[in-house]
Amino acid sequence: MDETTTPQDQRTHSRADATTSAPRGWRAWSRRRRITLLTVGVPAVLLAWNTVSVRSETAEAFGKQLVRLPGGENIHLVQDGPPGAPTVVLLHGLSGSTAWWDPVLPALRDLRVVRVDLLGHGTSAKPVDGYGIAEHARRVGAVLDKVGVRRATVVGHSTGGSVATSLAEQRRDLVAAIALIDTGPRLDAFLDDSFAGRLMTTPVVGELLWRLRSDSMIRDAASTAFTRKVRIPDPMIADIRGMTYRSLTATAEASTAYLKEWPIPDRLAGLDLPALVIFGSQDRRWQPSSAQDYRRVPHARIEILDGIGHTPMFEAPDTTGALLHGFAVETAQR
Repeated sequence: MDETTTPQDQRTHSRADATTSAPRGWRAWSRRRRITLLTVGVPAVLLAWNTVSVRSETAEAFGKQLVRLPGGENIHLVQDGPPGAPTVVLLHGLSGSTAWWDPVLPALRDLRVVRVDLLGHGTSAKPVDGYGIAEHARRVGAVLDKVGVRRATVVGHSTGGSVATSLAEQRRDLVAAIALIDTGPRLDAFLDDSFAGRLMTTPVVGELLWRLRSDSMIRDAASTAFTRKVRIPDPMIADIRGMTYRSLTATAEASTAYLKEWPIPDRLAGLDLPALVIFGSQDRRWQPSSAQDYRRVPHARIEILDGIGHTPMFEAPDTTGALLHGFAVETAQR
C-alpha cells in the first residue's frame, strides 16, 4: 500500500508547491521592478525638476545707480571722471561686469567713463528672456540716452565687442568710434572653452553643475580667459555666481548667432567709423591671427599685445589703458 500511495502523494505535493511558488516568484519580480523604477525614476524626476528650475531662475537688479528702461528692466551702471570730458563707454564680455574694467580706470581718469552691466550680468536685472545681441545694444543705447551721453567712443571686450558693433549699427549718431578688445571676428576663429565651460552648456549636465557650482569650478571655467598668471578678485567671482544659468547660456547663444549671421569686420566695414582693435598674441579663446581680419575695416588700427591672452585689461592694464585713452582723445578731437 505504501508503494502505491507514495507517488500520488508526491504528485499532490508537487502541485501544491508549484501553486504556492508562482505567487512568491511573481511578488519577488514585482518587488525588483518597483525598486528599479524607483532607482531610475526618482533621479530622473529630480534632474528634470532641476533643469526646469535652473533655466527659469531670475533675479532683481541692485546697485548704487540703476536705470529703469521702458521695457521694465533695471540696468546697473557706474560713472567716473569729469562730466564734461570726452565720453568712453566700456562694455564687458560674457559673464563679466563693470568690475572687469577696474584695472584700466587710472589711465582714463581725465575722461568721462560710463561702465554698463549688460542685462543678466553684474547687478543688472536677470530675466528669462531678452539676451539677443541687438537687444543688448538697444538697451545700452537707451541707458546712455537716459544719462545724457550724446556721443561716445564705445569699447567692448569679447562678446561686449559684438554688442558695441550692434550699437554702432543701430546708433550711428551715438557712436563716434569703436574699440574692440579680443573680440572674435568670425565663428570659426573660436578655439575652445575650458572643460568646465563646455560641461556648463551641456543640457541637463550643465544645469546640474550650475546648481553645484563652487568658486573653484568658476575659476576653472574662466581659466582660458587668461594667459598670464593673474588673480581674479573674489568680487568678480561673486558676480559670476550671481548670474542665472539662462543669462549666461542665452547670451552665449546670441553671440554665436550674431557671428553666424555676418562677421564683425564686414559689419564694421560699411560704417566708416574710426576703429581700434586690441588683441592678445596668446589669446586662448580666439585665434590671435584672426585679428588680421579687421584689416578689411577702413580706418582700423590693430594692436597685437605680445604674450597677452584674452583679457588685456588684467594682463596688461597699463598698456591697454594707454591705448584706449589715446584713441578716445584722438577721436574726440575729430
